[in-house]
Amino acid sequence: VTASHNPRADNGYKVYASHGAQIAPPMDEEIARRIAEVGPVSDIALADADDRRLGTLGDAVVERYVAGVAGLRVRPDVAGPRVAYTAMHGVGGDVLRRAFARSGLDEPVAVEAQDRPDPDFPTAPFPNPEEPGAMDLLLALAADEGVDLALANDPDADRLAVAVPVDDGWRTLTGDEVGVLLADHLLRHGVADERFVATTVVSSTLLASLAAGHGVECAETLTGFKWLAQAARGRSLTLAYEEALGYCVGDVVHDKDGIGAAVVVAELAGVLAAEGSSIPDRLDEIAREHGLHLTEQWSNRFEGIDGAYRMASAVESLRREPPSRLGSFEVIEVDDLAPGGRLPPTDAVILRGEGMRVVVRPSGTEPKLKAYVEVVVPVDASVAEARRAARERIDAVIAAVASLLS
Repeated sequence: VTASHNPRADNGYKVYASHGAQIAPPMDEEIARRIAEVGPVSDIALADADDRRLGTLGDAVVERYVAGVAGLRVRPDVAGPRVAYTAMHGVGGDVLRRAFARSGLDEPVAVEAQDRPDPDFPTAPFPNPEEPGAMDLLLALAADEGVDLALANDPDADRLAVAVPVDDGWRTLTGDEVGVLLADHLLRHGVADERFVATTVVSSTLLASLAAGHGVECAETLTGFKWLAQAARGRSLTLAYEEALGYCVGDVVHDKDGIGAAVVVAELAGVLAAEGSSIPDRLDEIAREHGLHLTEQWSNRFEGIDGAYRMASAVESLRREPPSRLGSFEVIEVDDLAPGGRLPPTDAVILRGEGMRVVVRPSGTEPKLKAYVEVVVPVDASVAEARRAARERIDAVIAAVASLLS
């Protein structure tokens, strides 16, 4: 039970099956049916603390996990960078330090005010590293200490945010950029014979292009790690990731893991430095080879008692009458995921054009309609020029989406 990356009042829970991954249909429906049969929770007696059906996990499990994370390194011969880190008032700090030590990486310098678990999140009321201001203390520490890399976990340490120094300060990477960097590093230096990567329908298409360049299969799933873990069962997984800062490297755990990802991100930064390169440089090199992929998310909240109805109506209207253009792009394909087919049925619509994709879906946890926008621009001259062109195009697409769905 955890507030994870949400405000402290938004506690939730996750349910895992015996294979170590989050439950997926039809298991969730069966559990819901059993809960309904039980009746009101207030009528159920609590178990005694020594009830044989209750189990407590001790440090042996953490030790096994730390050893597994250390085994994720594919270039342990290369020294890591100097790292600044925040646990964001969560549980990750001590375990991350143990994982870094076991992996041969130097202990990171920590944001002291956020290093110990505190369910009130006093310095980060919305402890999501994607939220504006959430990483301010980390970036200030990183600048003061002159480190090479800044890393942040959310409070339950399953997500990872990454920032790197640039000429005018610090650049926080997107989840898609980190996912692609991890895949690039593992595929360039990994040794597995039957490698496999996976991502979701709302993440960048760049992973598929990168994997194809290495002759590696790339699977696409619905949003959420319960689906990514299901796709990876029985496979030799190199990496699974989703754009919301969630990454799973290898098969140490069958879910997103911000600590394992932190170890490998630190390693890849060290390897690039040893090669005379850097994370921004490598991102530019990937763009030259595969095109500049720019992704951004737009969302609109539907408050009030009729919010869910209005949100569903907006998606249904898009389904019935999709636009012919979005910004400068002609819409040439509409993919409605509601009937199912290659993926399980879900309430989402994908609009595609030449070098453009928009995925529209209601949030599963908030009264919010989301659009995940991607544009791809070939790098004909400089990456900077391609980035400017991509910025102009994605802004126009987002403006069109906002007009359409607000």
